[in-house]
Amino acid sequence: MGRPDPEEGQLPAPVKPPDGGWGWIVLLGCFVITGFSYAFPKAVSVYFKELMKDFHVGYSDTAWISSIMLAMLYGTGPVCSIMVNQFGCRPVMLIGGLLASAGMILASFTTNIIELYLTAGVLTGLGMALNFQPSLIMLGTYFDKRRPLANGLAAAGSPVFLSSLSPLGQVLLEKFGWRGGFLIMGGLLLNCCTCGAVMRPLDMGMKRKMGKAQDKYEAKEMLPIGGKSEEGISTTDGTKKGKKAKKKPKKGKKLLDFSIFSNRGFIIYTISKFILVLGLFVPPILLVNYAKDTGVPDTEAAFLLSIIGFIDIFARPACGMVAGLKWVRPHVAYLFSFSMLFNGLTDICSARASNYTGLVIFCVFFGISYGMVGALQFEVLMAIVGSQKFSSAIGLVLLIEAFAVLIGPPSAGRLVDALKNYEVIFYLAGSEVVLSALFLGVASYCCLNRGKKEPPPESNPTAGAGSDTEEAESDVQEAEEHSSNNHQPAHSTDSAVVVGSEEANHVAEEQRGEGGGCPAGDGEVLARDGCNADQMVERDSF
Repeated sequence: MGRPDPEEGQLPAPVKPPDGGWGWIVLLGCFVITGFSYAFPKAVSVYFKELMKDFHVGYSDTAWISSIMLAMLYGTGPVCSIMVNQFGCRPVMLIGGLLASAGMILASFTTNIIELYLTAGVLTGLGMALNFQPSLIMLGTYFDKRRPLANGLAAAGSPVFLSSLSPLGQVLLEKFGWRGGFLIMGGLLLNCCTCGAVMRPLDMGMKRKMGKAQDKYEAKEMLPIGGKSEEGISTTDGTKKGKKAKKKPKKGKKLLDFSIFSNRGFIIYTISKFILVLGLFVPPILLVNYAKDTGVPDTEAAFLLSIIGFIDIFARPACGMVAGLKWVRPHVAYLFSFSMLFNGLTDICSARASNYTGLVIFCVFFGISYGMVGALQFEVLMAIVGSQKFSSAIGLVLLIEAFAVLIGPPSAGRLVDALKNYEVIFYLAGSEVVLSALFLGVASYCCLNRGKKEPPPESNPTAGAGSDTEEAESDVQEAEEHSSNNHQPAHSTDSAVVVGSEEANHVAEEQRGEGGGCPAGDGEVLARDGCNADQMVERDSF
């Protein structure tokens, strides 16, 4: 009469993010994928001078390789969302790793710049996009309470890989030439397939356990003690198969869920993110040339980017830890707004820096604020839309950001050519980032907080669960529907055997409310029907 074992008759609890365990392996895979996705397009730039010599093209022509990679990473977001919703994260990531590797390997055999655009640009960019988005989705599936920290650690892959791939690319270029370097880089990208292989669906094993326990649970309650167990189990198996066939259309998932546009928080986030991307990437792109124009030597000017990367490595995990605090996490959108404001003011205040010391100070503060933005951007989106709709939300957000990426940095370059003044560009970029911060903070306060309705009381509230709690409730409701459809009477020769559970009592109360009542009869037992345990005891006493 102790606690019932899940295998012996108690239905397992709904699947919840483990916040650890295999999730740390998923986090490691996401760290590697994020590093390749963001750092690889920048690291390829070390080969540009050799490509200019071999193909007799200009710098702007070779720069299109990195631009096409980033455009594919952002612009193919909806395509990735559709594929993930249709096939799952792991198959999409395996295909993406193969495409990314194949693109760089084929690029090592190209004979003109157009072929490089199609292989290293389109094919590799598409492969990295098919890895990047599913890895973030899986991270949100495995982590809930520790999700801000997990996002911060995964985002740290970008500066770590940038500081590693660029020197590695230079070494490969000196020893093997650009063709050998591309070939070896293609081999490195096969690690994306390894990362995709560890992205095990969280509910796969749990669904099997639930099915097993549920079969035994139903068989024990529906059968008399010691008789016709095999016949009953086969009956339950048949019922289960029929029910699966019936429920398949119900569980059909939308390829791309546009209903998220009815979420005001998502609209506010998307608009602010578009304005942010217009100016966020401009300072690091123009920083080296800006330093050279102020008289800084080439080696010291290049070292400025290393300072930003080094600070960024520590800023992202630290910001993730802060965002995960109990009193900070409910207000993570305002922390994200503060980080954008910090970044924009850094750009504006450093616009008039005229010496190397001033530029170093700018790089320190820019690295901190840039790391904060990188650690929080996807955490805020997950908190707004929930893990169930995150796959569609991130695809649509990345598509909108793609337009900003194609508008912001190229426009800044044209302004530099026209005005011959970097100071104006830094003011403009900083103003755009500050505007996005103010819009997010003010709109979130005015449109969301004032219109927020008090949530209904929950019996088992989970701190910081957000939309994951709603998913757990829907799973419980589905389990109750599953159990209510399987009610069948069974006859016992001795006495009634009742295995109590919360689901059974809940269904019993609902059926009594509908006027179902309890059927009369000696020794008649109903599995999870309208009779609760007290009524059974009272009936047997007669």
